[in-house]
Amino acid sequence: MTIPALDHSTTRYSLEHAYWMGRAAGLASLDPDGIETQARAWGFGEVRHFASTHRMPFPIEDTQAYVMASDRMIVVGFRGTEVTQIRDWLTDVNTPPVPGPGRKGFVHFGFHQALRSVYPQLRDTVLELRDRGQSLWFTGHSLGAALAMLAAAQLYFEEPRLLADGVYTYGQPRTCERLLADAHDKAFADRCHRFVNNNDIVPRLPPEPVYTHVAALRYFDAHGKLHDALPLLATLRDRAKGVGNDLFAPETDAIKDHHLDNYLSALEKNLANAR
Repeated sequence: MTIPALDHSTTRYSLEHAYWMGRAAGLASLDPDGIETQARAWGFGEVRHFASTHRMPFPIEDTQAYVMASDRMIVVGFRGTEVTQIRDWLTDVNTPPVPGPGRKGFVHFGFHQALRSVYPQLRDTVLELRDRGQSLWFTGHSLGAALAMLAAAQLYFEEPRLLADGVYTYGQPRTCERLLADAHDKAFADRCHRFVNNNDIVPRLPPEPVYTHVAALRYFDAHGKLHDALPLLATLRDRAKGVGNDLFAPETDAIKDHHLDNYLSALEKNLANAR
């Protein structure tokens, strides 16, 4: 199936845009030359890269992000990390949360540290490049999903005129506690889209009740069909079905479902079925 090119004029949710924001999330895993080459092929004339190389108190050595801008659209993308790596430190319940963006509620310390290492340069770049009232989008997968959500929130809570047009996350872990989630949901109503693929293990970490999710769930079932939401019992039945479909897979369903390629494949399937 041929998917239409990225529409730089869009300002609202669509399946096509969800697909392209997923591609943009994956772009963050490339080296700077690879990011720049692809971004320019997509019509973005300005590309900036951000990286920190200090060691954090988790097995994540750096944070990487980029900003790409055209005359109509700005996209901020954050790099994810391997599922086994992020799972290890998200299961550490001994790290207390710290104050979140705009002092609204609390956030996981690891996410706070990872974002803080690049946020000032990222914010200044968005302020510099947004000189034509371009739409503003944040995206990320896995760790990058948490950072995309937090960066958009911090930018808005500090600069209310910089409310993002959309935040698209894929396989996002629980990032904050209820106070921050509520403030985020109020500010980003109909602008945040949190995609979860069936048995993906990362959205179930860190454990409740300390950490929770922001709203706006968009859930792929075991057959790849996209739902705005499913009742709890239906979700549990669907997860069991997903496991049953992969009893002899080389990796568990919970890890396989986290791969960004599988999110993109599910989006492509739903786009094909919608035509």
